[in-house]
Amino acid sequence: MTTLTISESAASARAATSNRLLAIVRLHFVSPMTTIIVPWMILGFIFLVNLAIWVIIFTSVTNDQDRNDAQEGLSWSGASFYIFVYMLFVAIQAINLTFPFAQGYGVTRRDFYLGTSIYFVLLSAMYAAGLTVLSLIEDATDGWGLGGHMFTSIYFGVGEWYVRFGLFFTIFVFFFFVGAAFAAVYVRWRANGMIALWAAITVLIVALIALVTLTDSWPTVGTWFVDTGVNGVILWSLLPTALAALTGYFVLRKATPRN
Repeated sequence: MTTLTISESAASARAATSNRLLAIVRLHFVSPMTTIIVPWMILGFIFLVNLAIWVIIFTSVTNDQDRNDAQEGLSWSGASFYIFVYMLFVAIQAINLTFPFAQGYGVTRRDFYLGTSIYFVLLSAMYAAGLTVLSLIEDATDGWGLGGHMFTSIYFGVGEWYVRFGLFFTIFVFFFFVGAAFAAVYVRWRANGMIALWAAITVLIVALIALVTLTDSWPTVGTWFVDTGVNGVILWSLLPTALAALTGYFVLRKATPRN
């Protein structure tokens, strides 16, 4: 009987935790305008601008060699990078604006951060799936009939569909959790914390550059990037993603919301 009672209590506790996390996820999805509708609208506008540029290029270029050169150049397009950077600001907003509201309803910092992390993962999967489908359509239509590259640029537009999905997903979670870490620092220490954080980042970057320069390691660094490849470098970003996620959690657990 005691064992049964303990099992029932544990199951009840897990159900309660799941309900609390689900409530946090729903809270973030209350206003889909800034997190779903606006990003796709802006991405659609960027696509139309690129489409117009491709039309101009390929109606003005008649030489086959020049056309091939233009297509190769377009494969380095960074037009779709906007949506990744935008998600960094979505993460900052999710922490900075929603945290005080959730605390007002008695939500624990742990539940808030875990629920928010689930929200980030869900958004990453949704956007990764959307970009994967667009990249496959772009391939199937030979760059929308114009040899253009926006979703199949050299950075992440190669490989099977699941490889592309994994790369898109990895990039999205990186920007989400980096944004969450920055927001957590701001929520806890405000402007002073941000100044200190940026100062520390600047010192670290300068120190790394100095270290590589003084040890004549730039050729080694370049070789590593070449050998690792685009896909490998993106996968390596999971390490700073994990570090940012942990940093955001441990910083936010001591934060006090202020209006």
